Amino acid sequence: MRKYAPTLAALLLLVSAAFGQGPDSKSAGNSSSTIPAGPPITANSTPIELARAALAAQGGEKFKNLKSMSLFGSVDLYPPNSSQSIPGKFSMITAGDRVRIDVDARPVFAFKQIYDGQQSYSSIPGAEMPPASKFGLPVLAKFDQPGFVVSALPDKKKWRGFRIVDAEGNTTDFYLDPATARVMMYLIPYHGYIFGTENSKMKEVEGVLIPFSFSQRLEMTQGAFFAEYKVKEVKLNQPIGDDVFVIQ
Repeated sequence: MRKYAPTLAALLLLVSAAFGQGPDSKSAGNSSSTIPAGPPITANSTPIELARAALAAQGGEKFKNLKSMSLFGSVDLYPPNSSQSIPGKFSMITAGDRVRIDVDARPVFAFKQIYDGQQSYSSIPGAEMPPASKFGLPVLAKFDQPGFVVSALPDKKKWRGFRIVDAEGNTTDFYLDPATARVMMYLIPYHGYIFGTENSKMKEVEGVLIPFSFSQRLEMTQGAFFAEYKVKEVKLNQPIGDDVFVIQ
């Protein structure tokens, strides 16, 4: 049976945004598009062409040049074998390799994870996060660099698949909507587990594609754990203090 690690940690591989009402803050209602269309996807598109199209759909050079991202929003947590959700709030802040994730669903659940670029901390013992720059969407910005290998994957649902592996063997499997080249799902094998994220609603913020609604699933012996996330505010390329990533 596949093992799915606590996928709260996998969020770091999407995007991040800081909560605020300043001039650079974007809300979920902002949906105008300025991202240029990438190369079309056909039945004969190679894995490299799929990766190139995915990068273009993500924002191309603007995505590649991001210095920081942060997300604040709401989350509904579904315990195994339950249709009753536990509501909460989440925040994610990323700057380069550094990541901080907070989930607050008190009094039932509270979770914090920090990766300071060298070591990680989790309030749940054993829930180690993959380094943000080596997995997930950030890998799209590096797929054409030396040491990276792009290969084909079987399609999943109606999505086209491809895999990116770096020189250290770090792997991310991507699945694209062939009509838009947007990444709808990606899976990350890490320390014997599979971290997975599926996007359902995405919008453009300052020329970069941001997921505003996404879900994650955790397979456990007692059943499946689901988490559904909705982003409320996004801010890009803002200065982030070193204290945010201090492990205490």
